[in-house]
Amino acid sequence: MDKSLEAFGRLLTIMDELREKCPWDKVQTFDTLRYLTIEEMYELSDAILEKDMDEIKKELGDLMLHLVFYSKIASEQEAFDITDVLNSISEKLIRRHPHIYSDFKADDAEAVKNNWEKIKMTEGRTSVLSGVPGSLPAMVKAYRIQEKARGVGFDWENVAQVWEKVQEELGELEYEKINGSHDKVEDEFGDLLFALINYARFINVNPEDALERTNRKFIKRFKYIEDKVNEAGKSMHDMTLAELDVYWNEAKKQN
Repeated sequence: MDKSLEAFGRLLTIMDELREKCPWDKVQTFDTLRYLTIEEMYELSDAILEKDMDEIKKELGDLMLHLVFYSKIASEQEAFDITDVLNSISEKLIRRHPHIYSDFKADDAEAVKNNWEKIKMTEGRTSVLSGVPGSLPAMVKAYRIQEKARGVGFDWENVAQVWEKVQEELGELEYEKINGSHDKVEDEFGDLLFALINYARFINVNPEDALERTNRKFIKRFKYIEDKVNEAGKSMHDMTLAELDVYWNEAKKQN
């Protein structure tokens, strides 16, 4: 037997045993596992951002366990089993890759993505955007919405147009900040963020990844300030911003 199939079979056997014998595993449901699965996804995301291959391996294992767990619960309810899950994704991949399994021609990744969206619309979806989960974080959702719209040809023609839109939205935000209500300011701020996410997409930057890297950079530098303040036997509350900036600039030179 292929080693990967043997390993997968071992996991399925362990899942059967845990579901039968472990008090905790016995009582789990789709609802009780859901928030844990979300946590595992974020842990995998962290490992990817850190480029920690050992952690990525571990988190993929944790996620694989959840997929097997859901399938086991569903099989007990006679809804579906792991075989149905695997056959379903295999059939979907074949259907959505006609350039591999049929005579459709796709010369680059963009052509594949565009045809993918067209195929989805033949599978019963009423909107191109219906495939974007409502519970996605707002920034990720905006990025996916823009990608979906691009897949059917609704997009800017070039990056210069997108940057002009960013400038336009910035001007509108500045105007409403002076003349508008709080709701208007919030609306324009949202429009500006949406335009910036669009611009990031055009320059091949994932805005979620970029912002998270900045978050981590800020945390690292801020902790440097805290350490230096503690070493000096002082409190940040008692120091001026100029004094703290000295440490901040030191931190910037280090990373």
